[in-house]
Amino acid sequence: MTWILLFWEFFKTGLFALGGGLATIPFLYDLIDKYHWFTTEMLMNMIAISESTPGAMGVNMATYVGYYTTHSLLGGVITTLGLVLPSIIIICIVAQFLKKFKESKYVQNAFYGLRPAVCAMIASAGLSVFATTMFINGDWNINNFQYFPFILFLIGLAFTQRFKKLHPIAIICIFAICGICFQL
Repeated sequence: MTWILLFWEFFKTGLFALGGGLATIPFLYDLIDKYHWFTTEMLMNMIAISESTPGAMGVNMATYVGYYTTHSLLGGVITTLGLVLPSIIIICIVAQFLKKFKESKYVQNAFYGLRPAVCAMIASAGLSVFATTMFINGDWNINNFQYFPFILFLIGLAFTQRFKKLHPIAIICIFAICGICFQL
């Protein structure tokens, strides 16, 4: 039963999370509240690992949740399939009609209209990650602000601006080591 529920929840996520992996984060927060399959801290770790490993972020997170929840490789595969299946179906349908409707004013307006929604979902995800990282328990109260992660963020920002030619893999490794050392 858990496998079917995982498939269904991630199918809905894949259907409505337009904009890539970061757009899945609000849906994952909802799953924390709804099913308690994982914690907010685990989600932060999933985001960090999914961003730094090869492949699509949303797919990496779905696979992890499925594997962690069911303690089986099959759970990871089912969850991942649930996430990507809506995209596959939509792409197949769109490919059939794209030639006919690609010049349509309505289709262009629909895609234009989706842009703000995608931006809002990604901004929401970014704010959620910021709140969870910079504030104790994600509570936006100034008394709960954590200065150490913020200072590390500023140092990291300055570092990436100073060493713009440094390969992204090196940057990911450096900050992964910092996160491990400082237990963030």
